[in-house]
Amino acid sequence: MEAVETLIIGGGQAGLTMSQALSKHGRPHLVLERGRVAERWRSERWDGLHFQTPNALVRLPDFPLPADHPNGYATGAKIAAYLDAYATFIEAPVRCGVSVTALRRGFVAETSAGEFRARNVVVATGPFQRPIVPPLLPETPGILQLHASAYKSPGRLPEGAVLVIGAGASGAQIADELMRAGRRVYFSVGKHKRAPRRYRGQDHVWWWIETGMDQTPPERRPADRSPIVHTGAYGGYTMDFRDFARQGMVLLGRAEAAVDGVMGFAPDLLDNLAHGDAGYLGFLDFVDAHIASHGLSFPEDPDARVISPTPAALAEPIRSLDLHVEGIATVIWATGYGMDFGWIDLPVLDARGMPVHRLGATDVPGLYFLGLPFLSKLSSAFLFGVGDDAERLAGVIACT
Repeated sequence: MEAVETLIIGGGQAGLTMSQALSKHGRPHLVLERGRVAERWRSERWDGLHFQTPNALVRLPDFPLPADHPNGYATGAKIAAYLDAYATFIEAPVRCGVSVTALRRGFVAETSAGEFRARNVVVATGPFQRPIVPPLLPETPGILQLHASAYKSPGRLPEGAVLVIGAGASGAQIADELMRAGRRVYFSVGKHKRAPRRYRGQDHVWWWIETGMDQTPPERRPADRSPIVHTGAYGGYTMDFRDFARQGMVLLGRAEAAVDGVMGFAPDLLDNLAHGDAGYLGFLDFVDAHIASHGLSFPEDPDARVISPTPAALAEPIRSLDLHVEGIATVIWATGYGMDFGWIDLPVLDARGMPVHRLGATDVPGLYFLGLPFLSKLSSAFLFGVGDDAERLAGVIACT
């Protein structure tokens, strides 16, 4: 059994920033990664993905993203390469290809490479662990079903129309890519919040930081958990699903159960579009109020408040769809991820299997979580925010 002072589980952005923070404190540690550094960026993203944060704002501690175009948006492949370069820069002690299958009392980690015993453990596996596919559509001959994490490109799908279910950033970007590739696209739209790509001269992520929105603590987390729709693809632009409809995409309401290959959809499409608009306009109001209260000078942007008219065809959206009749050969589930900590055999999970912690620290001394949404603030799971949590937890570990 190999012994280590601090074992970090996960070699993505969270695990690497933790490694750097511990190194700065001179504390020995080891990072275990099931695949390669940034594995999910390498194998669970599609080829045409572009990051939603502008290049100028992508930075890990002491290591900003090198970019020729500060206002551009890096590809997923470039983000993976960036994380790889960061691991080299900080000389992280990473062992790749080692899967942790159990963590039990005494901080004994069972892995594909044997057992490790640690004094401290940092679980840095991130929030995107288990793809969620709702049980709405039984396996149907002639129709390929896959989660967004398995989608790669339009050319690798069977010929025919595509139904994309899920109106978060991934679903919206994939639906857009497929339409631009000439596919007939049906897009199931649930509740969402639109974001302006730029407003009053700055990217909306820049406004998150400028206004302190990125520092929102867990106790002030909004009750509305609708996904934010934004994209860095095609140079980055403000998404409005009505524009998709005008370009030929078929918009549908929230997906419901399918029977004999006929899928139903809720009559909530217009309500969901209105919800997206409310989030969009609310953000503009938030920025305007910040500018006014701080006496700042930014150019007016009245055009941003113009909401395009709703196409007449959306007034009575389709309520049911025979997938075979419509020639739909692929269904892509852009329905998010769940966390999977079932391998942790310690009293740190609630009844739903979610971590119980205070700013990353658990009631089991020496066991920490890092890289989770709202661990200590809104940006805890972001590339530009995770380092703060890593430094704080490293300070705790260094003092024990």
